[in-house]
Amino acid sequence: MHKSVQITTIIVVGIILLSLIGIYKLSPASDTIESKATTSSEANQLNSEIVEKLTTNILALGFEEKNIITENFNVYPNNEWINGKMIPKGYVATHSIKIEMSTSETQKIGQVIDAGVNAGAGISYINFELSPEKQSEAKAEAIKLAAQDAKVQAQALADGLDKKVGKLVSVSLDDFNYYPWRVYSASGVSEDAMMAKEATTNIQPGDKEISARVSAVYKIR
Repeated sequence: MHKSVQITTIIVVGIILLSLIGIYKLSPASDTIESKATTSSEANQLNSEIVEKLTTNILALGFEEKNIITENFNVYPNNEWINGKMIPKGYVATHSIKIEMSTSETQKIGQVIDAGVNAGAGISYINFELSPEKQSEAKAEAIKLAAQDAKVQAQALADGLDKKVGKLVSVSLDDFNYYPWRVYSASGVSEDAMMAKEATTNIQPGDKEISARVSAVYKIR
């Protein structure tokens, strides 16, 4: 005699891809400033002079100081291995600075690149990325839509079993994916700025997608 199996809960997974149009900010140039000198203080001084010139150039383009963000600063010994021996060659100071702008200001990308190069900095990368505020908004919207998708699936399963969806037992956010769009990435600090400019020719933010995955358990009756 076979026993009937009573199904009391169903597990559903809601997945959503949310298209984002025109709400990206642009990090048009992450400038890497590298200075070499005999002492750490000299390397730091040379680096500071380039940073000051870069800042002046960027502000002259109409940007504000809040658009100029330090990502990393480091001073370290510059040693070389010669004939099996480590030979001190002074010090290196590096300073990575990110310049942020709105996608409505993309016509200034070339000017920002020139401002960095003229100050003595190299261009590391150019990104399209969501501002923290827009990322939070997009994440909340994606999660909400994924949860709604899970509920729709639960209703469809219940209908197929001639049941009704009951109370929500549990829910979890399994995944949320968002990745900045890298337009340009330098292979070295000294790479020609023309390559960065060419990469941004007729650049458009376009449509980007983020995804969210929500798992939910519902009672059925």
